[in-house]
Amino acid sequence: MKGVKNGGARWVSSAWGRLKWPVLLATVLLCLGAVAVVGMVPGLLAAPKPSPSVPSWQQEPDRLADASGVLPLNADAPVPVPAEVARLLDATLKPAGGGSISGVVMDASTGQVLFDRDADANRIPASNMKLLTAVAALKALGPESRFTTRVLAGEDPSTVVLTGGGDVLLGASASDPSAVMGRAGLASLAADTAAALAEAGVKGPVTVQMDDSLFTGAPLNPAWSLDDVAAGETAPLFSLALNSGRYSADVLTGPRPQDSTATTAQAFAEQLAAAGVAVSPGVERGKGIPAKVLAAAESATVSEQVDLMLESSDNFLAEALGRMTALASGQKATYDGATAAVRQRLGELGITTDSMQLADVSGLALENQVSARQFAEVVRAITSGPDLALRTALDGFPVAGLTGTLDDRYVDASTAEGAGLVRAKTGTLNTVIALSGYVVDADGRLLVFSFIGNGLEPGAAANKVAMDRSASVLASCGCQG
Repeated sequence: MKGVKNGGARWVSSAWGRLKWPVLLATVLLCLGAVAVVGMVPGLLAAPKPSPSVPSWQQEPDRLADASGVLPLNADAPVPVPAEVARLLDATLKPAGGGSISGVVMDASTGQVLFDRDADANRIPASNMKLLTAVAALKALGPESRFTTRVLAGEDPSTVVLTGGGDVLLGASASDPSAVMGRAGLASLAADTAAALAEAGVKGPVTVQMDDSLFTGAPLNPAWSLDDVAAGETAPLFSLALNSGRYSADVLTGPRPQDSTATTAQAFAEQLAAAGVAVSPGVERGKGIPAKVLAAAESATVSEQVDLMLESSDNFLAEALGRMTALASGQKATYDGATAAVRQRLGELGITTDSMQLADVSGLALENQVSARQFAEVVRAITSGPDLALRTALDGFPVAGLTGTLDDRYVDASTAEGAGLVRAKTGTLNTVIALSGYVVDADGRLLVFSFIGNGLEPGAAANKVAMDRSASVLASCGCQG
């Protein structure tokens, strides 16, 4: 028996020797498979874990937040000490090379002057002129006014007359209710005109005429440099224009149409043909019958146009708004009428204009002469004056480092403290740089300012930086000494 037992033991041991590695391998593979299954199906062998809680800020709110995101300024915020403001600005507001920079800083609420460097000296202001145009247009026309472009019937039933109403922001395609540039579109005007012609039984071919007689006087301001015109800074002005006097809304530089009325009328004729109307070749100037309106389209509001003008510093649009301001002020719709209307409306705001010299309302003319104090008073009228219609211009001020003509400034360490806080209209000509706007200081006090440099070294980037640093100083200081 012992032999059998011993013999049996020896057999088992021998068999295991032959099978143990396959068995071990199979066992390992089974374990790995089980682990894999458990990994693919969490909770298969364990109790389900509770889902992690969603942070409160990621949960859907159960009620609307209180409408107190933007609080009013604290009327008791301390006014900066003038000596401290002067000490800081004297260190930053310095021209690079030749020329000089005048400037003024005021407390917006009281009008107290906190800094004065030749503030009453007349200076070439460049595009800061558009601030004067903005307040004059808002005061004369009202922020909610719109300009209407009409298609009138001509004396000949087969003639239609595209008639300008001062909207120079027409678009070539359909009207876009959400746009400022292109709020009124030629495609929509053409479709409505085609429907009116069909209803009247007009078979065509139809002759397209154009009427831009709303604006009078020379289309091109003699005070402008022809080099600026050739570079596309502006163009001859008419009461009918596409894309603010450009071939395309997306191309902001280079040549422009020299007769924007003819360009617009030709585009309208093409849209009319696309709407199924047989159209005779060519366009010509003519007059329609005012009582026979075939189609009409309204512009964006004056306040929306003013904001676009300020943010993008659009010269053509500024001059068009100046002409419309002239008409609303009882002046002729000429360049002289526009400057007279601006001066008139500023006077109504209590801003002294006797020392001003105005040659245009866009700022391209070197003959313009306005003081930093006058610009600061205009900004103060917008931010804090009694005429609430002017408040609508606040949205048009470029924001430092973010929008408009300030979107690529306030990006270095010396000016970054003003990014997102300074709001100001820029101005740039060959030897001129200007910056006028408003800012809330570190103590919560609203300040208005204007800095104007003349006779500066052309192209010296440090001059813009000097102005940007100075505005940033106002944003970051309480200036209590």
